[in-house]
Amino acid sequence: MTDSSLPASEQHVGYRGATACVAAGITYRQLDYWARTGLVEPSIKSATGSGSQRLYGFRDILVLKIVKRLLDTGVSLQNIRTAVEHLRKSGITELESMTLMSDGSSIYECASADDIIDLLQGGQGVFGIAISKVWTEVEGSLATLQGESSIDGSLVANLTLDELSERRGRKGA
Repeated sequence: MTDSSLPASEQHVGYRGATACVAAGITYRQLDYWARTGLVEPSIKSATGSGSQRLYGFRDILVLKIVKRLLDTGVSLQNIRTAVEHLRKSGITELESMTLMSDGSSIYECASADDIIDLLQGGQGVFGIAISKVWTEVEGSLATLQGESSIDGSLVANLTLDELSERRGRKGA
């Protein structure tokens, strides 16, 4: 099962669980639990039984890192599940410009400075996660880690053409 919103060059490149853990800053136990409970499932290749390898795509690792950040700030796993479902519906093209805000109990998507002001008028302290910054961190982490082709299982080292770079190239940036 591939994510059709990814460029063709990225649809068949995945990262094993251990690599995804390093890039997202989580434990393998967390990764396994989140995959088994459907919080963040691998989009490249799911586990098919004992000893099989899951392969996670770039977007999966991005979401893993966001989940980790939200957990670190005290947001409940139940609220994180709701936020992740919203991210899934948003699509990859909108993620890089999105900012998530939380007051510790709820999570909000902020598309403009006006949204942030509305959140702050309640007097509650909030924190924000600029997904573009997390995106850049994940890109940097994966640049030094090995990926794997889901077609033939060959290792892919130091990917130079990732999803964001390909989009920037098409835009002429």
